[in-house]
This record gives sequence, structure tokens and C-alpha cells, in this order.
Amino acid sequence: MAEAKQRILVVDDEPQLTRVLRRSLASKGYDVRIAGDGEFALQTFRDWPPALVITDLAMPNMGGLELCRRLRAVSDVPIIVLSVRGEERTKVEALDAGADDYVTKPFGMDELLARIRAALRRKPSTDSNVQILEAGDFRIDRHAHTATYGGKELRLTPKEFELMVHLLRNAGKVLTHRALLAAVWGGDYTEQTEYLRVFIGQLRKKIETDPSAPRYILTEPWVGYRFNPEE
Repeated sequence: MAEAKQRILVVDDEPQLTRVLRRSLASKGYDVRIAGDGEFALQTFRDWPPALVITDLAMPNMGGLELCRRLRAVSDVPIIVLSVRGEERTKVEALDAGADDYVTKPFGMDELLARIRAALRRKPSTDSNVQILEAGDFRIDRHAHTATYGGKELRLTPKEFELMVHLLRNAGKVLTHRALLAAVWGGDYTEQTEYLRVFIGQLRKKIETDPSAPRYILTEPWVGYRFNPEE
């Protein structure tokens, strides 16, 4: 019996782009459906639950931002946002609204396919009660309050430990400055990006071979950070 194809819902109002995406994704074995706006996307999502959603931000009727919020209210489905250069503020809003990743237009199909594979591979570990977190060579035991990399213990301060927990829990996702600050320090600190930069710098010194050219904690310019434990 043939294995069912993974479903991808593409939400964009540019016919030329959606034709290319449908053809390219189908050639890689995905089952693809197209929606021209957020309202039709929600209807399709209910009737045909996909494994992943790719959405543009600027669309008629219901844009990508509102679609992210509406999807996140009912599902943990991975969401990849397509954005044009210069939309940094909107990109951040989309990520804060629940998107997992973004790809900037114009983009290469190989890059998009790699992001899709990573998003589908990712196992959501949003359960705050999970005590053991593992990704790549990193392992955290929240109960014992220990963190190891390649079997060697990392000596982390309490806040560095909390930051590492949140990065591992969301491995592969783009996390905005605001989301990281709120998760680790609380809502009163969401504008303290310099504060976060200092702690990220400290973590990099402890886990990166070359902190000035990080392999694991990657900077997403003007947006936030992405933890890539598989590198």
C-alpha cells in the first residue's frame, strides 16, 4: 500500500507563483492545494487538513497575519511565511502571531524545500511539563537542572538555562526578540533586545567553537534568533 503523500496548503494570490509552487512541490511528492486568500485557506484547512501551510502576507479579504493567528488558535500545523524584503516589522508580527519560519521573496526553490523538510521533521515539544529535551548533541534535564552538549555538562546560569530550554523546545524555528524575552524574562522585558543580545553572546561562548561565527544559535537580522542543533 502506497504511503499517503504529505499535504501542503499554499496561500497566495499570485497565480504565476502558485503555479510554480504547485508544480515544484508536486514533483517532490507532496499533495498540494492552493488558496488565494486567508478566508478560503481556512475553509480548505477545515476540509482538507494539511501537514504544512505556506502563506503570503499581503492578500485580499484576509491577509497572512490574520491567517496565522486563526490557524494558531486551532492547530500546531507548521506555517512558513513568504515575505518581500523590507517587511521586517510585518515579518516579526507574523512570527509573533504563530508562524514558524519565513522565506524572503524572491527565493530559490531549493531553499524553500529545505525549510519545508525542516518544518515537517520538527517535533513540537510545546508541553511545558516535558522534563527531558533533546536535539542534536544537546540534552537538557529540567528536573535535574542540567544541560549537556556532546555528553559534556554545560555550566549555565539560571537565566542561560531557561533561555537554552526555550531554544531547544523550539529548535529550528525563528524566535523573535520579543518572544524570547517574554518567555524567559516576562512581559515587562519585551523591548530589552540589548539584554537578550548579552545573554545570547554568553551562551554562544559556552556552546560554539567560534562564537563570532556561530553554527547553532543563528542571528536572523532585525528579527531574532534560530537554534539549529543539527548543524
